[in-house]
Amino acid sequence: MKSELITKDVLRAPQRGLLRAVGCVPEDFDKPFIGVINSYSEIVAGHMHLRSLAQSVKDGVRSCGGVPFEVNTIAVCDAMGLGNKGMKYSLPSRELTADSIEIIVEAHPFDGLVFIPSCDKVVPGMLLAAVRLNLPCIFISGGPMMAGNLCKGGKVQKIDDTAIFEAVGTYLIGEMSLAELTEIEEYAYPGCGSCAGMYTANTMNCLTEALGLALPGNGTIPAPQSRRILLAYRSGQQVMDVVAKNILPKEIVTKSAITNAFVVTMAVGGSTNSTIHLPALAHEAGFEFPLSQVNDISDKVPHICKLLPSGSYYMEDLDMAGGIPAVMKEISAFLDLNAKTILGKPLRDIVEKAEIKNREVIHEVSNPYRPTGGLTIMYGNLAPEGAVIKSAGVAPELMIFRGPARVFDSEEEAVEAISQKKFKSGDVIVIRYEGPKGGPGAREMLTPTSILCGMGMDKEIAVITDGRLSGTCRGPVAAHISPEAAARGPLAALKDGDMIVMDIPKRKLDVELSTEELKRRLASLPPFEIKVKSGYLKRYAEKVTSASKGAVFED
Repeated sequence: MKSELITKDVLRAPQRGLLRAVGCVPEDFDKPFIGVINSYSEIVAGHMHLRSLAQSVKDGVRSCGGVPFEVNTIAVCDAMGLGNKGMKYSLPSRELTADSIEIIVEAHPFDGLVFIPSCDKVVPGMLLAAVRLNLPCIFISGGPMMAGNLCKGGKVQKIDDTAIFEAVGTYLIGEMSLAELTEIEEYAYPGCGSCAGMYTANTMNCLTEALGLALPGNGTIPAPQSRRILLAYRSGQQVMDVVAKNILPKEIVTKSAITNAFVVTMAVGGSTNSTIHLPALAHEAGFEFPLSQVNDISDKVPHICKLLPSGSYYMEDLDMAGGIPAVMKEISAFLDLNAKTILGKPLRDIVEKAEIKNREVIHEVSNPYRPTGGLTIMYGNLAPEGAVIKSAGVAPELMIFRGPARVFDSEEEAVEAISQKKFKSGDVIVIRYEGPKGGPGAREMLTPTSILCGMGMDKEIAVITDGRLSGTCRGPVAAHISPEAAARGPLAALKDGDMIVMDIPKRKLDVELSTEELKRRLASLPPFEIKVKSGYLKRYAEKVTSASKGAVFED
């Protein structure tokens, strides 16, 4: 074990002295040292309760003869950064999270790790770190937030952040009073946990189960429930077994595991951001998982769970229906059930024990919401390297959309124009220079898209961007267009009025311009200059690759 380099070497007396200083007793030197990597933060609702989870994890570790040491890393709340500079730091924080964990773990004598994430970029950041460090580990997330309850007209209705973001658009067109907007603000977020629908954070936490790195229930047990505390305790116990059996992340995160994760993503209509984070995880594990394979999976895996923003169910409903194990049971024919897990058993053992408790929430494969998966990768002369759309959230009549481009070179420009209604029904709003390099940081375009939804324009307007989408987006909205405008992708050549064609069934995203005209326009553009001139974002923009490659750093 790694800790024995310090605890068993007579020359390491100074290090053992420092361990005594933090509370270790001599008997601890014969036990495994477990790093509890906590992303607790008082400014992030999804993370504000993680100290109590960490305590349960540590109790579980101690109960099985381990010595836990809690350490911390950063957490960014995407919703807090939406529509402002803060969102530029969201995706880049994934790399910092992984790097900071690498530093703390390599510098200290941990034999195993428990990762405690919750929100959007912390989960994939910790996944990258887990594979990079390749120490026995387990994941236990903070869990999803419960839906808010709002009483309207004598009836109680569930709401969450989708409601509040779209309410802003409804308010802007004068169909909602300030008092009504404030009431939604008061009830949309009832407490701790990651946002209550199948958005990015909950998608990624569910995928830790599909990957085999977490105990059943990790993705769906609501944050405030006592079952979450018990799951944390059991995760602390389980990591001791993982250490004893020396089960390593790179043995678990294989091509089969990544495929399984995408299969589950398709079945539950998961976030478009999975198409950035899972390829990045594969890259960290030493192999590539091209976006073209995502369509192959989508072709065969039906969409059987319709949670918000695509449907009306919340994470708490999926949990009561049996959670991710129940989903995997229903789609077991599409999974590699021999895939290894931190239980030391194949995925099959988890799937066979699962029970599907609610057929309204988890449909049968023979009766899906859609015969194909919830995500689609489109290609074409506007997206030679791909673009992603949450096809599960697109109405059937909008699966083919043709309209003139309305071009904006930043999110701020687009939001200002949308707020002033400077667009027409049938337009394709183009938001460019918001990619990983161009933003920099690939901001989520939730503010403009949710305002459009609140205005009732989500079925009349399409949006395409080289930025990212929030998991809350719905409608004909395509993102991660690659190459991005800053890399002189075709998006940079667009002008107002150019006709855009989005054909989701054919997986095509094109502009009705000749190859020669696109080349001529691109050749006439001045060199792109990184917007940020100092600090981490400048370094990030200089190193980051395309979203189609997972927005990883260049080797």
